[in-house]
Amino acid sequence: MAPAEGYLRGERKLVALFTPTPTRSLAGYTTTRSQVLLNVMDNVAGRAEAWRPEGQGWVKQDIAAPYPGTLGLAALHDPQVQGDALAEAFTLAYTDFLTPDSLSLGDTGRAGFERLKTRPAFFDASGMRAEQRFATSKDGTRVPYFVVWPRGASADGDNPTLLYGYGGFQVSQNPWYSGAFGSAWYDKGGVLVVANIRGGGEYGPGWHQAAIKADKQKSYDDFIAVAEALVAAKITRQRRLGIMGGSNGGLLVGAVMVQRPELFNAVVCQVPLLDMRRYHRLLAGASWMAEYGDPDLASDWAVISRYSPYQNVKATQKLPRVLFTTSTRDDRVHPGHARKMAARMIEQGHEVLYYENIEGGHGGAADNAQRADLMALEFAYLWQQLGR
Repeated sequence: MAPAEGYLRGERKLVALFTPTPTRSLAGYTTTRSQVLLNVMDNVAGRAEAWRPEGQGWVKQDIAAPYPGTLGLAALHDPQVQGDALAEAFTLAYTDFLTPDSLSLGDTGRAGFERLKTRPAFFDASGMRAEQRFATSKDGTRVPYFVVWPRGASADGDNPTLLYGYGGFQVSQNPWYSGAFGSAWYDKGGVLVVANIRGGGEYGPGWHQAAIKADKQKSYDDFIAVAEALVAAKITRQRRLGIMGGSNGGLLVGAVMVQRPELFNAVVCQVPLLDMRRYHRLLAGASWMAEYGDPDLASDWAVISRYSPYQNVKATQKLPRVLFTTSTRDDRVHPGHARKMAARMIEQGHEVLYYENIEGGHGGAADNAQRADLMALEFAYLWQQLGR
């Protein structure tokens, strides 16, 4: 067969079905027998698209999936099966802050979905709402964040508010459902804020690369900007604002606590990195130098030393009472980080709470009972610090 007009034999023409933008990135894709299904991250929420070949090009059709939330697509087509009855079928998984995880069956040949399975609702979401807002960081970057409002709450400047963040390793903080937050936080009047700061993957690899090594401080600037925006918008005030983060997020809240202690009244610092002078010599730390840099290089340490919490905490600061949690069996981030930071802060006269579970690895808990105990401890602390 002769090649198509304008092409050499064996030449392929590539067509871009998706091109990233500053606010849209590709979260994943799957293929049915005749179509390509895309899972697109659009301003930190999932959208689904179907592309089919038609004539000399491709035609896009939006899939009417729930929005805004976190979704996943998986085709059921098996090319090895002749006459595959599921050739155009796919599953759609969905959740958001107020909607339990569900799994539905769809087909490219028809509209709508058949609900297959869903988790039970662990709290009453009636009267609640979730919204997305944007803060402006120190360098002018727009930073998205989600606000989950409990029933009856308004912007009166007096809501107990928990600000959560991570900001590293291209890990996105997409909408998620939590029965524990529902019963222990929302039902009691707490506002949850999830910050989508640089260092994560919410806007693709560029969002991550913007806050590594020499630019790591941008993660902390973004987090601080969200905290300031919450106060400016009268969602909360300093007395009612707490922060939480684990692992790299523990480094985040540790650094921000030391840099801007006047912004917060509670800090939950979970399985954290805190001594960045020696992190690469402990357990898996050496594998993270692409994220943070090498403290043994003078040029890298000049940057790291400016934000490393252990090296920057001082007795002259007025810090909020902080809760450190870690695990003796953590094989990722050495518990020595939390131990040393707590010891130094106590020596300096700061008020510190410290909990170390002897099991559980980097998750901090070995089973559901331990996880429940740990979360109960954290929420009890938050209500002591932020409650009315």
